[in-house]
Amino acid sequence: MIYCSTLARVTIGDTVAREEVLRSIKEAEKNSSAKLEKARTDASNITGKALGEAAETASSGLRDAGAEAQSMVDEARAAASKEADSVRASGEAALAAIHERGEKNRSSAVDSVLGTFLQP
Repeated sequence: MIYCSTLARVTIGDTVAREEVLRSIKEAEKNSSAKLEKARTDASNITGKALGEAAETASSGLRDAGAEAQSMVDEARAAASKEADSVRASGEAALAAIHERGEKNRSSAVDSVLGTFLQP
């Protein structure tokens, strides 16, 4: 059971102590607000830095991929050029053989054509 006379007796010391407690609470709230704001700022800075690093990583990856793709294109071009040289050489050899056979058969072809025209 609480007696009213106990609550009614508030001394100046009690009032000062309460004011100090309230002041301490307000100061703690102020400090915690400052800490919270600093934490938010730090989090924002960390996020920004991470985004920048991620963008640089992506850019670097694209550059590397581009270089790798160019290397693959160069290799394919070299292989195609080699194949084209081989086909051209085969074509030139076949053309030379046709010319050679044409040279050998020219006189008999001329004789055959002239013989056809000169027949009565």
